[in-house]
Amino acid sequence: MKICDTPLTMLTKENWKLADQQLIAKMLQEFIYEEIISPQLITEQNGVGQYEWKDSSGRVYRFQAKKRLFDSVSVISDSIVVIPFEEHIPLSLSLLISIQGEGKISGSTAGHLVREYLHTLVADTHIQERSKLSEELVELDYAELEGEMTGHPWITYNKGRIGFGYNDYTQFAPEQKKPVQLSWIAVHKNLATFHSVEELNYHKVIQQELAEDARIQFNNRIKALNLQPEDYYFMPIHLWQWNHSIVTMFAAEIAKNEMIPLGEADDLYLPQQSIRTFVNVKNKEKFHVKLPMSILNTLVYRGLPGERTVIAPEVTAFMKNILDNDPFLKDECRLGLLGEVATMNVDQPVFKNVKGAPYQYLELLGVVWRESIYNQLTSQERAITLAALVHVDHEGTPFVSKLIEKSGLTVEEWVGKLVKAILPPLLHYMYQYGTVFSPHGQNTVLVLKDYIPERTIMKDFVDDVNISDQPLQELSVLSKDLKSVLRSEPPEGLTQFIFTGLFICHFRYLSSLLEEKEAFSEHRFWEIVRDEIISYQQRFPHLKERFELFDLLRPTFTKLTLNRNRMFDYGYSDGEDRPHASEYGVVSNALYSITAEKTLSE
Repeated sequence: MKICDTPLTMLTKENWKLADQQLIAKMLQEFIYEEIISPQLITEQNGVGQYEWKDSSGRVYRFQAKKRLFDSVSVISDSIVVIPFEEHIPLSLSLLISIQGEGKISGSTAGHLVREYLHTLVADTHIQERSKLSEELVELDYAELEGEMTGHPWITYNKGRIGFGYNDYTQFAPEQKKPVQLSWIAVHKNLATFHSVEELNYHKVIQQELAEDARIQFNNRIKALNLQPEDYYFMPIHLWQWNHSIVTMFAAEIAKNEMIPLGEADDLYLPQQSIRTFVNVKNKEKFHVKLPMSILNTLVYRGLPGERTVIAPEVTAFMKNILDNDPFLKDECRLGLLGEVATMNVDQPVFKNVKGAPYQYLELLGVVWRESIYNQLTSQERAITLAALVHVDHEGTPFVSKLIEKSGLTVEEWVGKLVKAILPPLLHYMYQYGTVFSPHGQNTVLVLKDYIPERTIMKDFVDDVNISDQPLQELSVLSKDLKSVLRSEPPEGLTQFIFTGLFICHFRYLSSLLEEKEAFSEHRFWEIVRDEIISYQQRFPHLKERFELFDLLRPTFTKLTLNRNRMFDYGYSDGEDRPHASEYGVVSNALYSITAEKTLSE
């Protein structure tokens, strides 16, 4: 593509200014939450505060914000004024420079952050140009709806995607909504390992995922090299990963015909918000496919950790065994689990033997086949990721507002249904089995019936299932392999997956949005959440000791800080382990404070 053919129509002055204004508003409110900046409250009227923060050079940031629960604020984007204003520096990057001037960020980290923020701003201009209205979105299919989302609500550099060029971005980013074909390679069985749940094997997976003519074509390609097809596994890969990592990192294996390019299959897939997960839109009953893509986005490289890829089917079997043998989860909650039922892993043989090698080089080649969401829905049900509930269209209408309107319920009734659909199964896995999902907006799939929350389906076990470090009887059945791979957490660490993963990372935004757009009290929202927890605890009194051990109603929690993670603690160092969420200070728990306030008022 020549430079004058580059798609640039969305890069207008108006789009850029709006994206920048929205980004600095997000940065201000999340940096206040994470205590990166501490602005001064100048005045307050009708619940709206006028704030001011001055950096060490004298630059002043003035803005209006509303106080929210969990020590948060909601910044009003069109109120932001920066003095002095520098025309050639975006407001959002001016704030980053100001924070660096406080001596808190290294030059290297600040420079890389500028790149991530600029990538994010470019993506935001694309989203503004092509986004649909909420009226249309409520009727959109699960896979298509993902392409309308705007990314992580908390991480400010949420579409950095370091490794993508602009051409890659326009081809492969989820908001581009372009179906892709997956490429396939043959990998010698000396290099690759295949793993699956008991009901499956390699041949069953390939017969489902590859049409017969493709299998014949691929076999003939191997035979043409005077090689035996039965000595190889067929494996899907992403074209970007092939070009940017596999050809060079596995050149020796390609030279020895231990790895052979086969071509593309006919099925079409849409990338989801994680970029590396793909939903088959031509044959929806086929597996969702998760592939490594060595780009840096949000906090980590989006590869596939080998040890977790190998163990994923066993994790699936463990989680499903709990579900299948627990009537509360299976019959009352009607929880769904999208099992990671088959996987393949290929280690790069040199990096595997390099002590302390950066983790990105240990996650280069693998695949996870996940059960299709469509096979778990009745004809009257439709699915959306929980993240969709905090989406606001370019006219300012929340997606959730349209769902509530079409449901015919009041906001309170709808929120009650939502909380009832989500919380009980998550609480039961934690309290009864000492096991947690990471129930953030992408991993939690909300099932709707007539626009009303009905139940949930959980996904992403390979990365995000964690267990208690306490000697619980229910965990004694875990194999040695599972225990060595799954992260075990102390009691507060385990509860953080619900407290931070669901409450802070999602409900915090949803409750604020409903108060702002639907005049539904944020306090009432959290009362409903708390009542659901209490209701569960009353239902299972025999777990009283565990309610105290995994206490979701305590006054404060350790504050996890996702922006600090990159900005101060990890930077862009290429460590041997994936970075974990940073901790800084404590956060007041609204589930405790609303009860205290109620008691005082009485």
